[in-house]
Amino acid sequence: MVIFILYWEAFPLTTKKTGSQTVTLACPPSFAGHANVVGKKEGEGPLASSFDYIGTDDTFGESTWEKSESAMQKQALALALNKAGQPASNIDWLFAGDLLNQCIGSSFAARGQEIPFFGLYGACSTMGEGLALASMTLDGGFGEWAGVVVSSHFCTAERQYRTPLEYGGQRTPTAQWTTTAAGAAILAREGPGPYITHVTVGKIVDKGITDTNNMGAAMAPAAYDTISTHLKDTGRAPSYYDLIVTGDLGNLGSELLLELLRQDGLELSNHTDCGMLIFDPQSQDVHCGGSGCGCAASVLTGYLLNGMREGKWNNILFCPTGALHSPTSAFQGESVPGICHAIAISTQRSPQA
Repeated sequence: MVIFILYWEAFPLTTKKTGSQTVTLACPPSFAGHANVVGKKEGEGPLASSFDYIGTDDTFGESTWEKSESAMQKQALALALNKAGQPASNIDWLFAGDLLNQCIGSSFAARGQEIPFFGLYGACSTMGEGLALASMTLDGGFGEWAGVVVSSHFCTAERQYRTPLEYGGQRTPTAQWTTTAAGAAILAREGPGPYITHVTVGKIVDKGITDTNNMGAAMAPAAYDTISTHLKDTGRAPSYYDLIVTGDLGNLGSELLLELLRQDGLELSNHTDCGMLIFDPQSQDVHCGGSGCGCAASVLTGYLLNGMREGKWNNILFCPTGALHSPTSAFQGESVPGICHAIAISTQRSPQA
């Protein structure tokens, strides 16, 4: 007992946890490289100039949709590595995910890369989950470089979660369009930024929504919970951020989020949503907007981070959301659990509190 007390006093445990769900990173990792690959429809949208590669069709030269999605991930990762000036062999850890059963889009893309691999599933929040884990890993001193890559594909998602394309089913007004896209980021323990300074890990929030064609309504309460918690944990006002960006709430989900925050006296005039940004609602029929892992990932690794490098924004709160249901749970009548992770990104490594 005496030995334990002496050890405790000599090496007191410290925590980087701030408040209930937030981690303040002592050594904020830098975005050393980031890139994206998208399909033809996404390349016809308003963010076309921010994409690194736009496919001429959605096959990407492969014989199946699943192989196409893996090819997108592999290409996005290669582009991000090239921008970071690093070979794959220098990456200590790779965090990757997608929407497919057993995350085969990611594991097949990582096959042959020779990078220690973590397969993730957070539905459309997976980019946030990956960035959270990668940044905490580097901040903890468990490596110098980490990669995060996620993807989604309209055709693979339709087949797995809805109906085969050949069926030609009618889409409901609240439905969203799964983006064909992949986004990759290479994080470095040291570098010029932008930096990840804080991570707020979301909790499962389920308000009983059972309509899988209304994911915005299912995910909005999770976004509300995480954003509210982040602001409380950090002591920041919404105005601290130039942008608070949710992932894939779409039109309806965004309206619900803003109303929930308004009931707490919070006005988010600086809010936007990746699902609303990636497509043009007037010329592209996507109903409530875009969705899918690749939606938030491709918007972040192009439009948002490019804008920060150009001096357009200094502080962004990136809050991708996910609907954590499956075909099996939907068939059994289960409700749709939601999740949202918040990633604070700044051009300054030591931002003001």
